[in-house]
Amino acid sequence: MAFYKSLYWLGLLSLLTFSVLMVSRSAIAHEIRPAIADVTVSASRVEIEIRLTLETLVSGMDLTELQDTNASPLSDRYDALRALDPQQLEIEFLAIWPQIKDGFFLSSGGAALTPEIVSVEIAEIGEVELARESLLRLVSPLPSDDSAVIFGWQSGYGPLVVRQVLDTKDGYSGYLTNGTLSEPMPRTGTVQQPWFSTFTNFTGIGFQHIVPKGLDHILFVLGLFFFSLNMRPLLTQITAFTVAHTITLASASLGIVQIPASIVEPLIAASIVYVAVENILLKELKPWRTAVVFGFGLLHGLGFASVLGEIGLAPGRFFTGLIGFNIGVELGQLVVITGAFLSVGYWFGQRQWYGAVVAKPASGVIALVGAYWFIQRVFW
Repeated sequence: MAFYKSLYWLGLLSLLTFSVLMVSRSAIAHEIRPAIADVTVSASRVEIEIRLTLETLVSGMDLTELQDTNASPLSDRYDALRALDPQQLEIEFLAIWPQIKDGFFLSSGGAALTPEIVSVEIAEIGEVELARESLLRLVSPLPSDDSAVIFGWQSGYGPLVVRQVLDTKDGYSGYLTNGTLSEPMPRTGTVQQPWFSTFTNFTGIGFQHIVPKGLDHILFVLGLFFFSLNMRPLLTQITAFTVAHTITLASASLGIVQIPASIVEPLIAASIVYVAVENILLKELKPWRTAVVFGFGLLHGLGFASVLGEIGLAPGRFFTGLIGFNIGVELGQLVVITGAFLSVGYWFGQRQWYGAVVAKPASGVIALVGAYWFIQRVFW
């Protein structure tokens, strides 16, 4: 009987692990990432460089509420475009550009402007399961009235980060969703962006980086949750993790600490394995566990900082955006823990079999997924 029971749990564990791996791979491979537009406004013209996934535009995919390209009815078209070499994809893009450009909104002084293509740079095919980045350069002359420039695009093109490129420290950065347009960008000086707008904007970005986009961070937090349902061990670990990632998030964003993602990302995966394995082996919270969680929090903070580095924080609103982003991350972690408690902890946490049937098998799945990510990030 014991043999068949063990075989049953081994099979269940394998099935759960396989399911999580497939979901995680799909989430990484087909995730909708924000495009980033760097806007340079001069006295007579505006230049725009957009780093984006060109295939979503060419396919006609509506990204308004989409988190994964596989969820779109046009996913087959997207995948076919993803497999084209750069020259073929450029031909496809230029053929449909007259329709695509209607979704770009560029204006100055109330007059609509029509941007023209300067160049398109498309990366080589690489791994077809992963989105590739292209660089689209646009330009448009400006009217002679010295009016500010507004830029954005329709909601179906997905989230867009607009950054005004300036030599001064007060450059503008806006995270635009649902067809929102940028603040008016003057030809001299910078956007006077309200602090509360920056704060709420980056709070949303921080939250989204955990839920739904931060699956590796979600699994780490779940690893902390499945160690024990007692509040003291959970709060001790969460506090150590929060303090640590706040330190490195600020330090990396300020440029004090710089560690390549090729090092940070595998170590984040290793941190997931560690906490999950200790959940299986330990029965009570040890001092070194808290110290190790603190150390891993430093790594996760570096991972969070890479998001801010990509989006960009205007120096004039640096700390406002940083605090907002960190609060968004904390809210995301709170949602993960609350969801886990309401799903399993509340209903089964007091059962004698909770540890053996729920917490340890769940930790085993988390450990295996973390190990898979570690191997993938080091060797693939």
